[in-house]
Formats: sequence, C-alpha cells, structure tokens
Amino acid sequence: MTTHPHPSTSPAPDPRPVPGTSPHVTIIGAGLGGLVLARVLHVHGIASTVHEAEPSPASRAQGGMLDIHADNGQPALAAAGLTEEFRALVLAGREASRALAPDGSVLLEEADDGTGGRPEVQRGELRQVLLDSLPAGTVRWGQKVTGVRALGGGRHGVFFANGTRTETDLLVGADGAWSRVRPLLSAATPAYTGTSFVETYLYDADTRHPGAARAVGDGAMYTLVPGKGIQAHREKDDRLHTYVALQRPLEWFDALGFEDPAAVRAGLLGEFAGWAPELTALLTDGDTDPVLRPLYTLPAGHRWERVPGVTLLGDAAHLMIPSGEGANLAMLDGAELAKALAAHPGDTEAALAAFERDMFPRAHEEARQAELLHGLMFGPDAPHGFLRLVTGQDVTS
Repeated sequence: MTTHPHPSTSPAPDPRPVPGTSPHVTIIGAGLGGLVLARVLHVHGIASTVHEAEPSPASRAQGGMLDIHADNGQPALAAAGLTEEFRALVLAGREASRALAPDGSVLLEEADDGTGGRPEVQRGELRQVLLDSLPAGTVRWGQKVTGVRALGGGRHGVFFANGTRTETDLLVGADGAWSRVRPLLSAATPAYTGTSFVETYLYDADTRHPGAARAVGDGAMYTLVPGKGIQAHREKDDRLHTYVALQRPLEWFDALGFEDPAAVRAGLLGEFAGWAPELTALLTDGDTDPVLRPLYTLPAGHRWERVPGVTLLGDAAHLMIPSGEGANLAMLDGAELAKALAAHPGDTEAALAAFERDMFPRAHEEARQAELLHGLMFGPDAPHGFLRLVTGQDVTS
C-alpha cells in the first residue's frame, strides 16, 4: 500500500502482493471491530493499516460500559491473544440489574452472581488495550475519508480530507453507520427507527446524587413503559451513565433546542411527569449537557453480492437497533475476517466469500433478536414482556 499527496507527480511503486501471499489490508475505522481485525491479522503475520478520522485516541469520549459476551466478543478477544488484558478491565459487580416502576418501586432485582458470563468493561479502556497491542504506526489518525473509488482488478483508491490518498488490494469498511466504504457494495442507507436516546452523566453519584445512585444500584437499571423509558448504568469512578429513551420523530427532538441544555431537560421532564424524583434526577441533574442519540438501522438481512477487493464489518455491514450485541458482533466480524484471510493465503476472494457467507446469517439473526428486544422494552406490553425475557420466561405468554 502507498500513501502520497494527491495529485502526485511521481509514479508510485507497485503495491500488489506477490502471488501466494496475503495483501496488505487497508482498514477504515479504528473502532473495536477494525482494531480487532488489525490485531488478529498481526497475530497471523498479515500487515494492515487503519485509517481513522479522529485526530487522536483521546479526542472523543468512547461511550460507556460494554458487556462482553461469551459467544462472540470473548472469542474475538481470545483470537487476538488479549483475554488476560480484557479480564484485567472487568468491573466486579456490574452485572447486577434491576427494573423499577415509574414510582420507584422495584419490579425485579438480580445481583451479580459472580460467574462472569457477561463481564462489564469500559469501552474506552478496551479500545486502548487493542491500540496498545498493535505495532507502532498501524493506526493513522486524522485520516477522514472523503471518497472511495474502484480502480479495477479488485483495487480501490481512498481519498482523505487532508489531501492524501491510498490505493489498496483489500479495503475493509469498519467505519460505522455512515460508512464511506459501503457504497462500493450496497446502495442501502440507515433509516431512523422512530426512537432516540438522550444521553446524560452524573458524576460522584453516591455523594452528589445519592437518590439516583440508590435507584440505579450496583449495575444496570431499567424503568420502561410503552414508548419511553430511563435506562442507567453504574460505571467506573462512581459515575452514572443514563439513556432516556423516547419514541418520537426527529423533528420533535429538534424542537427541544439542544443548543439550550436547560430547555432540553425541561422538555424531557414533561414526558416523565409523575415519575419518582430519584429517576427524573437522572435526566434533570446531569453533569454533562444532554446529547441526542437517534437510533438508525440498515434494512433487515442487509447483504451484497461479492465485489472483489472490498468488504464491510460491524455497523457498516449490519447496523441494528441497540441490544448489547453491536460491539460484540463487530469484534467477532474482525476476528473472523482475519482468520479467513489467514486460512486462504493468496486467495483473498475465497477469504472474503467465506467471511461474508457466515457473517450475513449471523447478523440477520442478531438483528431479528434486537428488534424483538426493542419491542419488549418499549412496545405496548412494556415492561412485562421484557421482564419475562430477562427472567427466562416465554415472552409470548
């Protein structure tokens, strides 16, 4: 792979791989999926470069807690040789959960049983472990993609906002919901689901927000009714991370005026009139300005015909409604793609075909389950269907 100013006045060396060897892999996006791909490729002796739009690893908050699942996220990290490093990040006790009614009464209480089946870690810390596991220079920061172009023969050009470009024999879009790589494969675009989250944080919760802290408990808390809810999680350093969910058009949220945080809080509070003050404090007493997080999805069963030299993983491939599986699936995608490339040296197309053959049905099933979960959480039977699900009852009963 070569990177040079655009346009160039000097010929670039031929970067095509020697027959029978694996090509240098160009990855767009330094999220968890792209970084697991780069790491597992490195484990197998395959070179890659990750291009990331953010200017540095610390330029943006990386979200909250992730529960890393035994059937996808954990095997991906094992393939990366990072199980011990991941385990060192696990926050004890955070697998506890409780469901409350709007009046604050407890509907369900489940303690962390200590088995570690869905251990919780901070997303940013896990990302840093992956970054630290890569050779210096693997990630190129400040590389915002402005365009991609097929060059023929399975090669692609990628153009960046800083005036540079790169050409590659294998391009992987790990660049999220609004992927710049996806149009090479698919005309699909994300569609709004009708639900948005509004994100807030409370710091030093036990001291400064004791009522909210008691309501949330040691792990996750859910208060759900048809069409809306308040979800919160106790994170590291006595921090409460809240998502206020509402099923409303985007125009409704625009009218709240997010340039005025006080107006947003007042507007949201009106939607939760009569709810217990320890619950509404999670949205009114936030120590950060409220942030709108609209939920988008790609069409169910999104897939594409094989296009030489390019593929997608994670949200770029199968953006779905939040269910706790998105980051886990992205990491598994990255690990499985790397293993497929290692298993087919010199035959990139066979590797990509094998990867996509397994990814498509896996992602489709998880998207179906995510839609079911969302319906149980915010549909007309909420929260009863959700409670039956988490307690292992038949959700159709």
